Amino acid sequence: QVQLVESGGGLVQAGGSLRLSCAASARTLSSYNMGWFRQAPGKEREFVAAITWRGNTYYADSVKGRFTTSRDNAKNTAYLQMNSLKPEDTAVYYCAAIYYSTTYYYADLNKYTYWGQGTQVTVSS
Repeated sequence: QVQLVESGGGLVQAGGSLRLSCAASARTLSSYNMGWFRQAPGKEREFVAAITWRGNTYYADSVKGRFTTSRDNAKNTAYLQMNSLKPEDTAVYYCAAIYYSTTYYYADLNKYTYWGQGTQVTVSS
């Protein structure tokens, strides 16, 4: 069982930055692929970014060039650095984890095994 705890959300003005953290209980987070998703009010949960156990990264087109995901396996923590934030980035952000495999459908939320509780990000205009 892996427990994930997100932190770092908050209220920021448009153009500002936030860094989300996802701390995992797993002793070997390095064996997990990590994903970031978000859900705005009235909308479905959508893919934002992902980082494989090897460090390969993937991004949704809407955040490419503005968001960066990374990981520190020694700290069992994944990060989502969000720059140039826009009001449309307002949502609850979730991190998720799945044990690594040869096939990784990083954008499919149904493929992830473990989820955090979410952290609210609000971007004011």
